[in-house]
Amino acid sequence: MEQLKTGTQPWVKNSLTDGVFILSPPFIALLTVALFPAQFKNSALMPVQYWVVLIVMIDVAHVYSTLYRTYFNPPEFKKQPHILIAVPLFCYIGGVMLYLAGGIFFWRLLAYLAVYHFIRQQYGFLRIYSRRENQTSLLKYIDNTAIYIATIYPLLYWHFAGYKKNFNWFVNGDFVLFHFDGLLIAAKVIYLLSIALFIIKEVWLYIKKQQFNLPKNMVVLGTFLSWYFGIVYYNGDMAFTTLNVVSHGIPYMALVWFYEQKKFTGQKNYQTGFMKLTFSKYGVLSFIGLLILFAYVEEGLWDGLIWKEHVSVFRIFAGLPSINSDMILALTVPLLALPQSTHYVLDGFIWRMRKQQEA
Repeated sequence: MEQLKTGTQPWVKNSLTDGVFILSPPFIALLTVALFPAQFKNSALMPVQYWVVLIVMIDVAHVYSTLYRTYFNPPEFKKQPHILIAVPLFCYIGGVMLYLAGGIFFWRLLAYLAVYHFIRQQYGFLRIYSRRENQTSLLKYIDNTAIYIATIYPLLYWHFAGYKKNFNWFVNGDFVLFHFDGLLIAAKVIYLLSIALFIIKEVWLYIKKQQFNLPKNMVVLGTFLSWYFGIVYYNGDMAFTTLNVVSHGIPYMALVWFYEQKKFTGQKNYQTGFMKLTFSKYGVLSFIGLLILFAYVEEGLWDGLIWKEHVSVFRIFAGLPSINSDMILALTVPLLALPQSTHYVLDGFIWRMRKQQEA
């Protein structure tokens, strides 16, 4: 493996596109929140237009980008068809069983599955941008500890600070909350030590070996900032959702596009009609448009059948009957949530691409 030097950075595509779509979202989100503290800091309210942008166009839309790496991608589907068929079946059957035991159990498991997925995405970006580094096991361990503690400490604070936040992951009560000051003190010490150790390590690498991995350091810094300010510092739904969704959804969609577009240009078996529509020069418009369409339909079904909260946005679904039967809810809610649960589980399989990442 080529040793990383200061002048060569391990971009996924190039410095401009990586910077705009993968690395900058957490910083832009934090700047937006900081510029409007009265609207973001403690408010539990969110304007409907802002909700549409964050939830429909980014959060739910990014879930469907998994389709381009799996079910919409014949070469990839042929590599692991059994997993791609079994995962949604397992998620749906398991979801129905959980919902029958109690709706909160379904939402709780889905929330913790989502948390795991969000944490692992940050680790994944760390590893992608570390792929050309020639580091010892100790230096890799320092990196891994930093990215994990950047996400885990805010979550521990959320769980054990002893008061309810003005936001939740999915629904009220999905996280199990306690009051445990001792654990928080220990976690904070580890949190601060991991930050200090990571900084010392990076300074040492730059002084000793003239190495500075810019995108990796931006991933680590962006993760620390977005998770700390989104969960610990601010206590508003708008702040949490902005930092959480923007920092996660936009980089994920960008990575799918960059990775699949690269394969499209380099492998003839990927150049089918649908892939050409999506990953040719201007295919990004089709890519994003289809994601938003799927997201709008899904959220419309949620609103029409379950929530009835945004009728003005989903007028074409307003005539759907509200579901009140516990049995029908147990069959319907896991089905509507299936894109999310499948996305969370499949994401652990579809990014095992070490050989490809060495390039």
